[in-house]
Amino acid sequence: MAGGAGRTRRSGDLGFRLGTGAFAVVLVLIVCAIGFELTRQSMLSIEKFGLNFWRTQVWDPVAGQFGALPFIWGTLYSSILALALATPIALGIAVFISELCPNLLRQPLVFLTELLAAIPSIVYGLWGIFVLVPFVRSVESAMPQALRSLPIFSGPPLGVGMLAAGLILAVMVIPFTSSVAREVLKSVPGAQREGAYALGATRFEAIRAALFYARTGIIGAVMLGFGRALGETMAVTMVIGNNPRISASLFAPQYTMAAVLANEFTEADTELYLNALIEIGLVLFIITLIVNSLSRLLIWSMARSSSTAAVAAPAEPPTVEEAA
Repeated sequence: MAGGAGRTRRSGDLGFRLGTGAFAVVLVLIVCAIGFELTRQSMLSIEKFGLNFWRTQVWDPVAGQFGALPFIWGTLYSSILALALATPIALGIAVFISELCPNLLRQPLVFLTELLAAIPSIVYGLWGIFVLVPFVRSVESAMPQALRSLPIFSGPPLGVGMLAAGLILAVMVIPFTSSVAREVLKSVPGAQREGAYALGATRFEAIRAALFYARTGIIGAVMLGFGRALGETMAVTMVIGNNPRISASLFAPQYTMAAVLANEFTEADTELYLNALIEIGLVLFIITLIVNSLSRLLIWSMARSSSTAAVAAPAEPPTVEEAA
């Protein structure tokens, strides 16, 4: 009887393992199906332009010439700019809420941070049009002529452009990055902080030690925000200017891959035009996979080096400097 019950339990465990594994395989199949369908639907553009589609700047539907480089540039430029603006603010919010905030204010601040993530992107876009665009226009108009002559600050004082897109993306990325970073900091063992205080560290040094301990998770939070910025559509479309030209200027109107899909997909009147737009979706899909794969590889390598260092570390207690 006992042997039969054991076999039943083992068969039940095997069935459960196979069932949950099948769900995981479905996820992989969905990703592969998306990539396959995007490739199939853009085959006409792939056959005509090849790799030149990635490095050509001309986007002329009338002449049948299509190149995705301006959209790749605009997508990466706006996302990296947003990341540079949002990361210090998001980490500051996470540190304050998890380490310094009074208990009375902690929950309201957490609620407000999560509320920012729940606001629809179209609302952010409207706010960008009526608030950010006039602000950027006034900043550019008040800028000295010596600065406006520099390539990074050149451009007409329109307000719509790369800086407006970067600012609105930064606002949208902050709640995602700060929420994940806050949870990462909460998972740091209390012994890390207590050990730092016991060794004479200041509060700043103890927080710095916690940030160093949680650096892998914090990088993951930043990369999550980067992935959010790469795929944002409506808010960016409303403030970036939608001009398919490559420019280093923060004030010049530019374009992103998601924006051109939203704007021109319904206007594609030829098969080649439609295939070129679908290939832009394929390019965005590939770039997103590459970015997320590189981020996971970075996090994995940092976690592996940390675990190796912990195993190889001597048994002596760390100094104050090492703890800080």
